[in-house]
Amino acid sequence: MRRILFLLIFGLAGLAVLVSLGTWQVQRLAWKEGILADIEARIAADPVPLPEAVDPEADRYLPVEVSGEMLPGEIHVLVSVKQVGPGYRIIAPFRTGDRTILVDRGFVPTTAKQAERQIGPMQVVGNLHWPDEIDGYTPDPDRVGNIWFARDVPVLADALGAEPILLVARSRTDPAITPLPVDTAGIPNDHLQYAVTWFGLALVWAAMTGYFLWRGRAPSESDAQ
Repeated sequence: MRRILFLLIFGLAGLAVLVSLGTWQVQRLAWKEGILADIEARIAADPVPLPEAVDPEADRYLPVEVSGEMLPGEIHVLVSVKQVGPGYRIIAPFRTGDRTILVDRGFVPTTAKQAERQIGPMQVVGNLHWPDEIDGYTPDPDRVGNIWFARDVPVLADALGAEPILLVARSRTDPAITPLPVDTAGIPNDHLQYAVTWFGLALVWAAMTGYFLWRGRAPSESDAQ
């Protein structure tokens, strides 16, 4: 009887832990979906003029519209686009009023790396972004070949003589450049899978607990004799 009681208490405790972890992940899912909905609404909002003072946290994803001049010179950031393949993000300096900022104009395939781009007066609509793409495994850029491996905004700005402000275009700045606008696809949201995993483990745990309780209560062969 003591063994049965121990199995019951141990089984219920383990079940409670697994169910609580699954419930926590469901709560985290609702929290993350709310954040993603807020970001998506912010991204798609009507654009505003470029603020005088830009805050990388408060103004992340801020929709902005600027008028000015796309300047010569560009940086090629190596990327891979699903169903398209490898290519480059085109990062160029853009002068608006007395300020020069960076514009991520979009994607071109590797075959168009050296193609001429449209420069001069234009209007650009996009979202401010400070992507966190640098880690210890990011290679140093090949400055001679103009091949970069991340959008390191301060370094890009220094190389192109601009403010460390990156506007990711969602309007086309050249017929041959495909915009890669900011979206939430790169923000992980795996809480549903985690919740299913924990609840699945809870079911397995409950089944195993029931089995061991049944085995513990079943009469042994010696008792039958």
